[in-house]
Amino acid sequence: MRQVVILGAGTAGTLMANHLTKSLPQNEYAVTIVDQRKEHHYQPGYLFIPFGIYSKEDVLKPIEKFIPGKAQYVQESIDRVKPDEDQVVLANGEVLPYDLLIIATGTDIAPQEIEGMDGPYWRKNIFDFYTLEGALALHEKIKDFKEGHLVVHIAEMPIKCPVAPLEFAFLADAYFREKGLRENIEITYVTPMDGAFTKPVATAKLQHLLDEKGIEVVPNFSIMEVNGEAQKIIDYEGREVSYDVLVTVPTNMGAGYVERSGFGDELNFVPTDKATLQSKVKPNIFVIGDATDVPASKAGSVAHFEGEILLENVQRFLDNKPLKAEFDGHANCFVETGHGKALLIDFNYTHEPVPGTFPIPGLGPLRLLEESRMNHLGKLAFKWIYWNMLITGKHIPFVSSKMNTAGKEYAEVTA
Repeated sequence: MRQVVILGAGTAGTLMANHLTKSLPQNEYAVTIVDQRKEHHYQPGYLFIPFGIYSKEDVLKPIEKFIPGKAQYVQESIDRVKPDEDQVVLANGEVLPYDLLIIATGTDIAPQEIEGMDGPYWRKNIFDFYTLEGALALHEKIKDFKEGHLVVHIAEMPIKCPVAPLEFAFLADAYFREKGLRENIEITYVTPMDGAFTKPVATAKLQHLLDEKGIEVVPNFSIMEVNGEAQKIIDYEGREVSYDVLVTVPTNMGAGYVERSGFGDELNFVPTDKATLQSKVKPNIFVIGDATDVPASKAGSVAHFEGEILLENVQRFLDNKPLKAEFDGHANCFVETGHGKALLIDFNYTHEPVPGTFPIPGLGPLRLLEESRMNHLGKLAFKWIYWNMLITGKHIPFVSSKMNTAGKEYAEVTA
């Protein structure tokens, strides 16, 4: 019996477990999935918790509900991988041998990487919303926040769901307007990038949203430290931004066992071929989702698209066939803009977000790079799609793993 081991039972790992147990012959392959958690988190829902739109119960379900019955679930932390020996060593000392390994352990926040960020003011007036605990704490803070300076901040890239901080700023603007408090609250968006939108077409089409909402942007801010006592963030050039409430996206890093295994980059992301999703560590190790170092967005839609391509490459590898270099970096994301509206963007390694129609070229019904109620409903509907289709490995109708350029006014950019 050949052993296929999947590390991580989040979005990417769960969908691959479902893909593989449906596709690999049971009498030849055993699929094992490893994670220390008991609950599966719908991470896109964290964004809505601070504003009271979702609750804790909306984003949690038992993890084993989504693990296929044909797979073995091992609930344990991972100590390290030994590529030369084709083994995974668990925190309890158990050793899992494998013929093929899939790394899907994602990324998490690392506030300790920024001086002063996770000190005595952490989750008092310095908050994250990339964890359930952070989102719940921020909800308690925001509901009583009536005046002052709210700063939404990104420490460095890459991060999970790159548009989420911008969505937070838009939703905060709408939230305080609806409470009649917006004129008492200043909102500033601080980013290490050139601007809130990094692609030229998106910038030209969407900058007006920030202007209309009165959200100031501080670009090219490379944070050095957080001075919690003085309530300000300071960059390496000495620039300072003061705050009353800091909503930050700390440095995102891959899992600690990757560093202990000796094959991650400086942020513990696994070197991965961006087209085949085979690791550069060893041919029988593949990587999917946020754990990779590929230059694609770290988002659930990307994991879904990668999964369809990785499934075929795993099968080809096990059958000693050449891999297909077919993943094009495809991602699509809804961007909440507040007041029951949202944008939709669709892009890949070589094509930036541009106007057009989605998912059916020329018909839609969704419009790209345009605010609409329909896009907002699409964002809310994604929760049902996530629980019932995406992580269960079902194909989403009309949405292909490769980006369709038809129906788009696209421009090529450097890969």
